[in-house]
Amino acid sequence: MSNPLYDELFGIHAGKATPFLHLTDGGVITHADFLAMAAQQAHVMTQAGLKPGDRVAVQVNKSPSAIALYAACAQAGLVFLPLNTAYTADELSYFIENSGASLIVCDPINEATISEIASTLGAAVETMDSDGMGTLRDQARAMPASFPTVDRGGDDLAAFLYTSGTTGRSKGAMLTQNNLLSNAKVLTKEWRFTSDDVLLHALPVFHTHGLFVATNIALLSGCRVIFIPAFNQDVVIDRLPEATAMMGVPTFYTRLLGDARFTRELTAGMRLFVSGSAPLLAETHVQFEDRTGHCILERYGMTETNMNTSNPYDGDRRAGTVGHPLPGTEVKITSPDTGETLPDGEVGQIEVRGPNVFKGYWKMPEKTAEELREDGFFITGDLGKIDDDGYVHIVGRNKDLIISGGYNIYPKEIELVLDDQPGVLESAVIGVPHPDFGETVVGVIIAEPGATPDTDAMMEAVKTSLARFKHPRKLILMDALPRNTMGKVQKNLLRDAHKDMFTS
Repeated sequence: MSNPLYDELFGIHAGKATPFLHLTDGGVITHADFLAMAAQQAHVMTQAGLKPGDRVAVQVNKSPSAIALYAACAQAGLVFLPLNTAYTADELSYFIENSGASLIVCDPINEATISEIASTLGAAVETMDSDGMGTLRDQARAMPASFPTVDRGGDDLAAFLYTSGTTGRSKGAMLTQNNLLSNAKVLTKEWRFTSDDVLLHALPVFHTHGLFVATNIALLSGCRVIFIPAFNQDVVIDRLPEATAMMGVPTFYTRLLGDARFTRELTAGMRLFVSGSAPLLAETHVQFEDRTGHCILERYGMTETNMNTSNPYDGDRRAGTVGHPLPGTEVKITSPDTGETLPDGEVGQIEVRGPNVFKGYWKMPEKTAEELREDGFFITGDLGKIDDDGYVHIVGRNKDLIISGGYNIYPKEIELVLDDQPGVLESAVIGVPHPDFGETVVGVIIAEPGATPDTDAMMEAVKTSLARFKHPRKLILMDALPRNTMGKVQKNLLRDAHKDMFTS
């Protein structure tokens, strides 16, 4: 029997009493303990009638059991669908219905709401709290600690990740076993991870960065993991002397730089800091190196592709760039109008091709055809250029994507909610610079003639419809939106007009 993802990430540790997860309470979970936990969960799901290819939607807080559920899905041939813990009931209803999930695993506090959604769709519900306890664990305890791995191929689906769309509704990016495994192998080698490493893991695990980069690399290399449920500055500073590597978003690093305890001595045992999920300001890059002597390694990836480029481990890590294409991944800059490849130095849309590139969007063949060319190149929607030394520079986003604190936010989704509020004629949502989050959301509101929209009520409406990270930090009333001669809203002018709102 063969199951590449399970065999090469998880199965290689079968029977090993080596430490895997070091918990904040001092506890340690070995590789063998972890695999037993996963096997027991696999038994629960298969005995409930789930078959290879069925989707398992998971909205739970970060815990060892949550990671084990990912392993359990891989072993049982199920498709793992992690969902942001901030998603609202409205958002979850769409994800569950669109994915056709057979099982939803949620926090006990959300069980009633999720069960109501699931009942209309014929899906089962199990619970898992922040400690990994709940109905799933209750059943798993009585199950065997080994499970016969289900035969799957490299082209079979391993996971869905939902990414927002410019038309409002999210798209389910279908990731295969080969997508995940090939990327993990390349990154482990490029970033020099070995079983001697200790990775400080404070990222969420519903996201590519924390799950398919950090966790997969740790499993593939056999390194130990300092497992922190969420970024906590005091805990990170306390545990850093035990670590050799850390992966984070720019917000992690700006907050550490604001702490006097974060010194060169504290980071003396570290060999690598990686940043991604949002642009790292060149200023942060310089300040970090001045403070610690370490140069942050910035890379570039996305939901549909995992990682595409990386600054070098050995060599010049250039601030303001995301490095070179990873081995096996092709990156080119093309004209948004013609699709023709542009010369180095010219700005155009970034396209990528390689074993890391997803299979397509679930139930959206038209959208897949729009963004995934027949020759395998994926149109990322990001604008960039490649310099004379082959370094890739991200200079903008073709689709007005906002990245705040490492989370992707598409304005259209928020605009649909704002436009639906009383007294609103139209809206435009933009991202503006923010010292902590990189960017933050601002909504520009145009009132209907004679109306005065209640911005406080509008914010309450947004809170009930959208996850917290999508909420506008400020709503601005204007008389009209700037438009070009074709009537298109010029969001670049709005961004420029309000660029100093949070940084001056």
